[in-house]
Amino acid sequence: MITFRNIELRRGTRTLLSGVNLVINPGEKIGLVGRNGAGKSTFFALLTGDLQEEKGEVEIPEHWRLAQVEQHMPETDSSASDYVLESDAALQVASQALKAAEASNDGMAIAEAHLALADAGVHDALSRAQSLILGLGFKPHELDLPVNSFSGGWRMRLQLARALMCPSDLMLLDEPTNHLDLDALVWLESWLQRYSGTLVIISHDREFLDAVTKITLHIDHGQISRYGANYSGFETLRTQELILQQAAFVKQQDRINHLQHFIDRFKAKASKAKQAQSRVKALERMEKMSPMLNEADFTFAFKEPLQLPNPMIAIQNGSFGYKNDDESTVILSGVGRSVLSGQRIGILGANGQGKSTFIKTLSQSIPLVSGEMVQGKGLNIGYFAQQELDVLRPGQSPLEHMQDLARRGIGSSKEQEIRNFLGTFRFADTMVHQAVGTLSGGEKARLVLAMIVWQRPNLLLLDEPTNHLDLMTREALAMALNDFDGTVMLVSHDRSLLRSVCEEFWLVSRSGIADFKGDLDEYQRYLLEQSKAMKDEQSGKKANKSSPNSKRNPKSSTQPPETSEGLLSMTPNRTGDLAPANLSREDKKLEQQKRLERERALQAQIQPLKKELQATELRLQTVQAQVLTLEASLMQDLSPQERAQNGKALKSLQEEASNLEEKWLMLGEHIEQSHALPTA
Repeated sequence: MITFRNIELRRGTRTLLSGVNLVINPGEKIGLVGRNGAGKSTFFALLTGDLQEEKGEVEIPEHWRLAQVEQHMPETDSSASDYVLESDAALQVASQALKAAEASNDGMAIAEAHLALADAGVHDALSRAQSLILGLGFKPHELDLPVNSFSGGWRMRLQLARALMCPSDLMLLDEPTNHLDLDALVWLESWLQRYSGTLVIISHDREFLDAVTKITLHIDHGQISRYGANYSGFETLRTQELILQQAAFVKQQDRINHLQHFIDRFKAKASKAKQAQSRVKALERMEKMSPMLNEADFTFAFKEPLQLPNPMIAIQNGSFGYKNDDESTVILSGVGRSVLSGQRIGILGANGQGKSTFIKTLSQSIPLVSGEMVQGKGLNIGYFAQQELDVLRPGQSPLEHMQDLARRGIGSSKEQEIRNFLGTFRFADTMVHQAVGTLSGGEKARLVLAMIVWQRPNLLLLDEPTNHLDLMTREALAMALNDFDGTVMLVSHDRSLLRSVCEEFWLVSRSGIADFKGDLDEYQRYLLEQSKAMKDEQSGKKANKSSPNSKRNPKSSTQPPETSEGLLSMTPNRTGDLAPANLSREDKKLEQQKRLERERALQAQIQPLKKELQATELRLQTVQAQVLTLEASLMQDLSPQERAQNGKALKSLQEEASNLEEKWLMLGEHIEQSHALPTA
């Protein structure tokens, strides 16, 4: 176990930890939370030995192996697979020992090295490394690409894969989800749930913490409090603590006021002087309680849009991708979509399928490759880029960024009004003059949000807006988006934000963009199934390559065994029931007659459902045709009144189509269930 005894640590004149006593048991999965600057990174530095406590003692078992994500950007021409494989220290030591033994021709040392390699799992090490890489969002063809060919975010994913690959007893992860898409995050969640060592995570993703951790450590005012619950449980327990603390504080204040009143009243009276002095001593001995001190709330709101065009954007036969000179790379094609006023759309899709490309094209950061995209009159887009520096200038201050917007005729040009506005986003005093390049990731993200709010948009295009935002700011963002009158299109791996904001989901894939009818839990299951299918496909390819008989053996390993005892005496009949195979001819004839009667009864039962299903299908086809006609009309040059009228009609038809689809599916399920159920 890890033990902290009376730990005290200062940085300059500031006390980060004081009198901390803590025990972390083997195998515990812990979430480390606290406001920015509370000391979370300092806690990690104590565990890694990068910082030494000024007082007290930290005890970590000597044999424990540590794994953490290295923060430096890797620079190497090694392949992605080799780079991750190199992080397995035991495997590398054994490999070097084998080379040395072979060089000296020492037979005993060679045998021992082979044993060490086997113990280190050399036979499946490469497949384990590649499984980690694929799980974090890389494609199979990228496994052998050099590390230097990847962008910074993808190299950080490789650093995370190295931490997961390294055998460890203690793993420290500081914001591991920042560079991940939702599909990679779901995979990482599943992997960490199976991790057998001790895990400590710093994260601002509520659902990620809830899914992985069982213990929460809260750092506040130099103290570390331990809670036997995940983050949501911690919030409940913490709130109860604060309420009790405030109640006890109020009660003590009443007691103090009562004693002080007695002292003030009778201290000059000789007959009561002794009692007054006694109460003075009681006050001096009393251990004073502190009032409830919770972190100050952070809130902001989007201004009411000046206009709400409907539709805001209409796309017909659109192709999305990149144009390079005379060549074009198409990622999405055949897209026909309308973005309507008031929609709350979550953009889902596996990594690399084109989510960011789609959002960038809508924001006009990159052009449409082909097709037509028409913007509604008065459209005003607020775009949050996945990389904040895409819209920020490192050498300028927050105040200069806002003044630049004012010079373009956006908002007030009065400096005091701008400073007051920046103050609501926690840019106060000298921070308004600080160069953006020196700000933290969270401060940059808050500045981008401030700039978007200032522009008074009616369409928000948000591409991973929660990267670097703490939990408090994420909550404030969710509240602001829910109060926003315009349209929201959101790409995010923060499921809590998606759940609280989005009312519908679009699934982006190579085949285009389609409505996703399920919820986020169903999408999470879909992602895990996709990941498993990819892993099975990779395993199958390797098995085919390694098996000399794979081409000659026509039987699949997934075929059921031929000698299952449960099926030897039973055979399925036409209705799917299992009937004895050794019936006499007369019994079989009687059984067939009963089956025919059951089928007639079944047909009589489902015939009305089939008629209703057919009518629903015909109506759905009619509505879908009308939707296509209206969407095409919105591409034409219409008057504002006609455009508004057609937009309302389109939204109504789309809602009807959605309801008809649900009804069609429900009727189909009823018919299938009727087929599956036996009839008396």
